[in-house]
Amino acid sequence: MALAAPALRRYLLLLAQEHLEFRLPEITSLLSLCGGQFSGEQEICVNSPFWILNIPSEEMARGLMKRTVCAKSIFELWGHGKSAGELYASLKNYPTDKMLPYLQSDSTYKVHIHTFNKTLTQAQKIKKIDALEFLPFKGKVNLKNPEHVFWILEDYGMNPNDVPEEPIHLYFGRWIADGQRELIESYSVKKRHFIGNTSMDACLSFIMANHGRVKPNDIVYDPFVGTGGLLISSAHFGAYVCGTDIDYNTIHGLGKASRKNQKWRGPDENIRANLRQYGLEKYYLDALVADFSRPIWRKGMLFDAIITDPPYGIREAPRRMGSQKETVKSVERSTENHFFVSSSYHLSDIFFDLLKFGAEYLVMGGRLVYWLPIYRPEYTEEIIPRHPCLKLISNCEQLLSSHTSRRLITMEKVKEFKDQDENSYLLDGQYMPYRGHNSFREKYFSGVTKRIAKEEKDNQK
Repeated sequence: MALAAPALRRYLLLLAQEHLEFRLPEITSLLSLCGGQFSGEQEICVNSPFWILNIPSEEMARGLMKRTVCAKSIFELWGHGKSAGELYASLKNYPTDKMLPYLQSDSTYKVHIHTFNKTLTQAQKIKKIDALEFLPFKGKVNLKNPEHVFWILEDYGMNPNDVPEEPIHLYFGRWIADGQRELIESYSVKKRHFIGNTSMDACLSFIMANHGRVKPNDIVYDPFVGTGGLLISSAHFGAYVCGTDIDYNTIHGLGKASRKNQKWRGPDENIRANLRQYGLEKYYLDALVADFSRPIWRKGMLFDAIITDPPYGIREAPRRMGSQKETVKSVERSTENHFFVSSSYHLSDIFFDLLKFGAEYLVMGGRLVYWLPIYRPEYTEEIIPRHPCLKLISNCEQLLSSHTSRRLITMEKVKEFKDQDENSYLLDGQYMPYRGHNSFREKYFSGVTKRIAKEEKDNQK
């Protein structure tokens, strides 16, 4: 006899109002990591800070909040409505037996009010709290250290220039847990020992790890590791991390520093020291000087996640090892007398190599998370690189300028890699549209030039 599925409980998620496109993929990925799933019946408006989720257990809700940087708090939802009357009616219909464990006479509690897009006076807040006197609270109020915290949450819409007199949605619930928003500040790049021109913002770094469903004891790889910023977020979640990069000086923390008023990198400016700074050195496997376009790994499914930010030529030029017979772009010399010849590495080739590598070296169900630069006037979904072994999970845009952006692409390995899959992209008829990525740098700077010319022209008027 089949066991009945656990009854879903309704929770209210309060989200941060930044990186809006990234929130749904993060929550969906984390729910699946906790053993749940995101239902199409969830009551959400993608841009709203309030989402109603159906989650099997409070334990799963807490697990979600131990990871998310996009959500602020989660509540067990006791009632909601589009007016105060609807909210009170909803609360009166909520099962008393579910309320009573948190309303006992020997317990303490407080009620907190949160409003979105409007500020209330203290008198208005007290009036709203007093209106809930019909609830069977038996415990004592404790404002400093209560056992249970209840929230009234009011939504006054998204338009700050047209705030309604009354809220358009009201919610009441028991606070369960807060998200990990404090990680954004504690892991801020500004406080990090080792940074470069392209070090990833801490918030986005954690979002990428969450999109990749990184978990304890995973092995996570960054093929364009740079200063190792993306390794830190994965290591924070308990994964073992490693990376490669073609730049000898960056891997070894040598040469000129990226910080203002600092000429040379110090002894604590390297990838290992970055992880040591946060107490994560035990998760650091290694970083190797290597050319991603050339194979260095033994065949097999080695990595649980590949999380990376490939160079797309604005600050750091894409490059790979070249031979003397190839057209030489530059010859570089490191401080340790390491010479190498560098030749151009087209963006389209980077992405094809990346997808092929992910298809071959990811474990089944493992995820590839990477940034794809986009010239917005020419963007269509057809220019997103594909591979038969990888399923597109999410595609989120971050604006860089009026005409350019980058898209965070998350893919999951769903098919075992075979030799015939190695160059399959050449056969699908979609190869040519991807070539547009190769001129991204020119298009990026053409827009900058046009903007400067327009500003100069406007200033002359």
